Amino acid sequence: MLVLLGAFSARTQTWRHGYDLMKETGLRSGTLYPLLMRMTDQGLVEAEWREPERPGRPPRHVYRLTASGAAFATTATPVHSLSSKTTATA
Repeated sequence: MLVLLGAFSARTQTWRHGYDLMKETGLRSGTLYPLLMRMTDQGLVEAEWREPERPGRPPRHVYRLTASGAAFATTATPVHSLSSKTTATA
């Protein structure tokens, strides 16, 4: 969950698609979507349906941190630990 919180924390007010979050975090769909559902149930993330950008495509869920989620992310993901993980994997 920390990796996902870190991805959301970079852009707290931006609505994100699950596929974009998978690419950014490296989480697989079987891990990502249950986490997003759990975080939504806990009030950390809000989700809504968006109409497709191109005709003929299905509607998609988008996600973003709530105010509670942003506050939790600042306490759960210290900036120095995220930057050290990024540096270690780069």
